[in-house]
Amino acid sequence: MNSIRQFLPIILLTISNIFMTFAWYGHLKFKGTALWIVILVSWGIAFVEYCFQVPANRIGSEYFSAAQLKTIQEIITLVVFSIFSVLYLKEQFKWNYLVGFIFIVLAAFFIFKKW
Repeated sequence: MNSIRQFLPIILLTISNIFMTFAWYGHLKFKGTALWIVILVSWGIAFVEYCFQVPANRIGSEYFSAAQLKTIQEIITLVVFSIFSVLYLKEQFKWNYLVGFIFIVLAAFFIFKKW
């Protein structure tokens, strides 16, 4: 049961990051909408994001250090954002993005490695 609960923060952080990505970048498809409307809508989406992010970190702190939780969150963010930018924003995924992401995954290796 503990091993399943250990994955719950990852699931919650993934859901959180989907909402966060829409809150931060979804409005880029609606550049004609007034900025104050975009801000209010983004705040509403961000509230939902926090409803997943806060429990993810609270539960996750039982299994991971704060640095590990942040690293997990950053990797999830990059994966979610990459998919979002290609599918929603219709932007091209370039080779140098992949190289940068590989370096971040390498950083995760050093953070999670038991030295």
